[in-house]
Amino acid sequence: SEKPATTCAVFTLNTVKAAPVLLSMERIKSGKSQALLVNSGNANACTGAQGMTAARETSQIVAEGLGIPDEAIQVSSTGVIGVQMPLERIKSAIPSLIEGLSSGTLDDIAQAIMTTDTFPKMEASSETAGGVNYCVAGIAKGAGMIMPNMATMLSFIISDAAVEPVFLDKAFRRSVDTSFNAITVDGDMSTNDTCLIMANGMAKNPLIVEGTPEALAFESLLGKVLLSLAKQIVHDGEGATKFVEISVSGAKSDADAKRAAMAIANSSLVKTAFFGQDANWGRIFAAVGYSGAEVDQSKLSLHFDDVCMADNGVFTGGDAEQRGSEVLRKKEFNVSVDLGLSSGQATVYTSDLSHEYVSINADYRT
Repeated sequence: SEKPATTCAVFTLNTVKAAPVLLSMERIKSGKSQALLVNSGNANACTGAQGMTAARETSQIVAEGLGIPDEAIQVSSTGVIGVQMPLERIKSAIPSLIEGLSSGTLDDIAQAIMTTDTFPKMEASSETAGGVNYCVAGIAKGAGMIMPNMATMLSFIISDAAVEPVFLDKAFRRSVDTSFNAITVDGDMSTNDTCLIMANGMAKNPLIVEGTPEALAFESLLGKVLLSLAKQIVHDGEGATKFVEISVSGAKSDADAKRAAMAIANSSLVKTAFFGQDANWGRIFAAVGYSGAEVDQSKLSLHFDDVCMADNGVFTGGDAEQRGSEVLRKKEFNVSVDLGLSSGQATVYTSDLSHEYVSINADYRT
C-alpha cells in the first residue's frame, strides 16, 4: 500500500506456531501495515531461532527495497513443516519481486501461494459509502489441513475503503467466524493459518463507523467475499469429490449448533460415507451425540436435501434409503439436522474423504 493501511488479522490457535505467525502477531499490535511478504513451499515452522532470523531478514530486505519501516511488513509462509528456509534463494528473489510490483490483478499472487491447491482462489466486490465507490478483494490458499479456527489456510483481503479501526476488527472477526471458521476438510489445524485484511482508505469515502447503514453494507460485503473464498477452499479440498453444506437447527444455543455441525463435518466415518454415496444417517446422529451439544435423541430429525431420513430419532423407512443415496450421488448437497430443543443454529461446509486424500498426504514429502 502506498500509505499505511489499517490492518487486522486472525492467526492459528495451534500452540505450535510458525516463525512468520509469531512475527506477524507481534507487528499486528500497531494496527497498521503497508506490505505483505508470502512464500510457498516452506512453512518456516518448528525451525527455532534460525527460522525467526530468516523471517526477520527477508522482511528487512523488502522494507529497504520499498523504503518503508520493517515493522510495516506482515510475513506469512506455507509448505513443509520442520525444514529450514532456503534463505539465500528467497533473498535473491526479492529484488525482482519489488521491481515487478504493480496494481494489476490478484491472479499471479493467488497462484504463487498455492501448494496442493488445484486452482487459485480469488474474489472481489464493490459497494458505496457516501456516494463513493470502494472495493473489497481477496485471495486464499488451502486444500488440506483445513479446520482453521483462527489449515494451511492463508487468506489476504485488501480494500481501499476508509474504515474505523475498531469496527474493522470487529467486522473482520465476525466475518471470519462465519466463513473460514465454518469450514473443514480434514479436521487438522495448521501451524501457519493466517487471515488478514488491509484497508488503506484510498477510495476517500467518508469514514465507515459502527452503527451506520454504511457499516452494515461494508460488513455484508466483507462477509460475502470471505465466504466465497472459504467455499472455494472446501471445493478444492484434497481429493474431494463432494461439497457438503451441514446445517444444524433447533439447538439450545448457536454455539451448541456449531459444535454439532463441526462434529458431523469432521467425522471420518461420515465423510467416507459421503464419498461412498452411502446414506448412513446413523453415523451423523452418532457424531451429534458425542459433539458436546445438548441432545435429546427422541427429538432428532435429519434430512439429505429434502429427503427426510430420520424423525424423532428413528429411521423414517419406506424409500428414504434409496432417495437419500440418490442425493449423495450429487456433487453438492445439504445435510440438515434439527435437534428439536430451541432456536440455536449454525451452518458449516465440508468435503468428503476419498482414496485420493490419503494418496496426496502419504506422498506429500516424497
